[in-house]
Amino acid sequence: MLSLSVASPFSSSTISFLPKPLQFRTSFNGIRLRHPGTCTIPSTKRAASVSVVMMAKREEELKEIRTKTTEQINEEVMELKGELLMLRLQKSARNEFKSSDFRRMRKTIARMLTVKREREIEEGIGKRLSRKLDRKWKKSIVVRPPPSLVKLREEEAAEEAAEAGKAA
Repeated sequence: MLSLSVASPFSSSTISFLPKPLQFRTSFNGIRLRHPGTCTIPSTKRAASVSVVMMAKREEELKEIRTKTTEQINEEVMELKGELLMLRLQKSARNEFKSSDFRRMRKTIARMLTVKREREIEEGIGKRLSRKLDRKWKKSIVVRPPPSLVKLREEEAAEEAAEAGKAA
């Protein structure tokens, strides 16, 4: 409590100030509900089953990733990053592509890198050493065309061979 005294020739008075409660700043810009139990969203059977199926797919994918060796994970991450680059090129060239593939590939890459980091933690590799090893790994990568581009080139070569066979 803070008090202020003012003295004048005619009278003296004291004013007291009570401290304000501390206000915390947050980045929350939504609506705050005072009674969280009052606002409920009815759940549908379909939405619940879809989320269960999606979780099952993710768990299957994680089990599949965990069966792979670290080297296989590294190879697949490089392939997926190449595919992601090809998708970006298709988008910039305004070719037809599935926009959902961007998110799916990024999530798959993140899952693989998460499994890789979990293994490092099990081995006792710290965060700093992990980053150092990751930088070395990235520098050692030899740039190769992604599998989709290789497949496209093979198809084009087969078409040219078929046309040359018909012409001859």
